[in-house]
Amino acid sequence: MQSEYEKLASRIENADEESLVRCGGGEFAEFVGADRRDHPTIIKVLRGNDGREGDDDDGTGVPSLVYISREKSPRHHHHFKAGAMNVLTRVSAVLTNAPVMLNVDCDMFANNPQAALHAMCLLLGFDDEVHSGFAQAPQKFHGALKDDPFGNQMEVIFQKIGFGIAGLQGMFYGGTGCFHRRKVIYGVPPEPTSDVRQPRMRGSPSYKELQKMFGSSKELIESARSIMSVEMFAAAPAVDLASRIDAAKEVSSCDYEAGTSWGQEVGWVYGSMTEDILTGQRIHAAGWRSALLNPDPPAFLGGAPTGGPASLTQYKRWATGLLEIIFSRNNPVLQCISKRLELRQCLGYLVIDVWPLRAPFELCYALLGPYCLLANQSFLPKASEPGFLIPLALFLTYNAYNLAEYMDCRLSARAWWNNHRMQRIVSSSAWLLAFLTVVLKTLGLSETVFDVTRKEQGQGAAPDGGADPGRFTFDSSPVFVPPTALTILAVVALAVGAWRAVAGAAAAGAGGPGAGEFVCCGWLVLCFWPFVRGLAGKGSYGIPWSVRIKAGLLVAAFVHFCCTRN
Repeated sequence: MQSEYEKLASRIENADEESLVRCGGGEFAEFVGADRRDHPTIIKVLRGNDGREGDDDDGTGVPSLVYISREKSPRHHHHFKAGAMNVLTRVSAVLTNAPVMLNVDCDMFANNPQAALHAMCLLLGFDDEVHSGFAQAPQKFHGALKDDPFGNQMEVIFQKIGFGIAGLQGMFYGGTGCFHRRKVIYGVPPEPTSDVRQPRMRGSPSYKELQKMFGSSKELIESARSIMSVEMFAAAPAVDLASRIDAAKEVSSCDYEAGTSWGQEVGWVYGSMTEDILTGQRIHAAGWRSALLNPDPPAFLGGAPTGGPASLTQYKRWATGLLEIIFSRNNPVLQCISKRLELRQCLGYLVIDVWPLRAPFELCYALLGPYCLLANQSFLPKASEPGFLIPLALFLTYNAYNLAEYMDCRLSARAWWNNHRMQRIVSSSAWLLAFLTVVLKTLGLSETVFDVTRKEQGQGAAPDGGADPGRFTFDSSPVFVPPTALTILAVVALAVGAWRAVAGAAAAGAGGPGAGEFVCCGWLVLCFWPFVRGLAGKGSYGIPWSVRIKAGLLVAAFVHFCCTRN
């Protein structure tokens, strides 16, 4: 087996990717000269059923396998992942029209051979269909780094928030590892319903109503009508996939969605980088409930990003999408008022959505300690005063409770510290930049950019081939400037404060800084310790000089401000 694996790996590594295109007309003609940002739809039926029943009666083959590359044009917004999912939904509707769809990201794989069976038990195991909106598996990782050094495995979030929210209207849609009912994706509300806030289709919708919702394709309209009006697993007539290629190309064109409900009330919802949270919220707001798919072994396993740039890129994209939801008509509060999103489910969404809003406030708190040490001021009671026990008790209680949550989830104290540290880093970097990005977008001064998270470096391997895959890495991205500046500022403030204390230059009385301000700066240095190491590191483990210079200018400006206020 090892010998065969090495032969296969050698063939893959030595393959000339362009040779097939250069030497081939025929099947590869459509790929010649194609620009990934501007090309027509490419659809290839790699394995079809040719319209014959019983092709896979022996159970050894895949019923159908279709390659799809949707049309791209610089003149049309492609809506990132949500747009791709809507194209896949329409193309599959005219080709196979399966009543259940499985959404799995490219960096995940099926880990439980009975995952589909478990999902069908959930989608079909209720007396009424309202509970069967979708079945979501919690995201888990294979070969994950020990103690979660980059804070992106989210085990406590899933167990404490996700599993809890599953008892309300259901688990959030996580963007991958999810079984969807096509009927629900099409925006059909559950029946019966007497809620006057929820629009309801009376009887079978007319052709014009379906055309307004789904577009002009006759094949898509007929497939949608069949999904919306028949039993969930009614037998569908077999079709020759090759005969539907033209229809599939029609529904995957850039301008097909114009004047339809796609991206609004039908399909994956546009308007947010976190299209998964927004789409799941739309489904819950329509009155559907979702189920938690958590078998043993886990249904799916994926890869978590490693290194600083990949981790912070992912956090920035999530934060941008969550803020876009908050600052839009899709705000869960408005959905709770005008639609059928339950109050507690609304609060559950808000717990997630408001994360990035903490960034400017945490930045202000992070600056208080250094400001007091540099300006010879104080904002906390002195250690000798009774009031000092209040912030001390708050600090100890919060961290003790948070640590208890990790222990309850069978995680180590080191995992708790890594996640606590990453929360402070992410808040001052990814969340802060996301907050500024969305504010500028709201003011019409910029547009959000979809940053793809690189995960291909794999688990258990250092990003640059080094020996420590859990060590923080850096690049010249602006996301590293604020935390680098905070690190330098905290070190400088501690040095100035210590020098004043030793030299006796601190002001007498209650005006100067006390132990509380020193603890704040010391805790900040501990939380940003990867950046302290980065200031002394080299290669990808060292902070680039471009970032250091920008951070140094910010620190100099802040120190000047403190000196003028002193």
